[in-house]
Amino acid sequence: MLELWAAVPAGLAMGMNPLTIILASSLGAISSAFIVIVIGENIRNWLLKNHDFNSPGLRGRFLRNLWEKYGVIGLGIFSPLLFGAPLGAAIGVALGAPRNPLLIWMSLGIIIWSIGLTLTGIQGITIFQTI
Repeated sequence: MLELWAAVPAGLAMGMNPLTIILASSLGAISSAFIVIVIGENIRNWLLKNHDFNSPGLRGRFLRNLWEKYGVIGLGIFSPLLFGAPLGAAIGVALGAPRNPLLIWMSLGIIIWSIGLTLTGIQGITIFQTI
């Protein structure tokens, strides 16, 4: 359940098969995102029921503007790389993203970035070995 930025290089350093790295890093990140989404949704519902959050600060307005511009798809695709899967999932839950679309888009983003980071790492190792 390490972040992709740690899991992929660790797998490459251990000499693991690239397909194994992609599968293991993807499944670990998807698992952590799933846990955050399921638990976070219950916590969010409780907080909204028991507290008043009608006046968000500057940071809250910034996140809300990004959310309105890119939505669940943008968050799901880019947050695994930018924030990490658990934090991206927490942001999605906090912003009120529906559970299933958030999990689907987060999973897709995780898989895309796992493949991309693994292939980039392999290419880097190949270039380094030829020097």
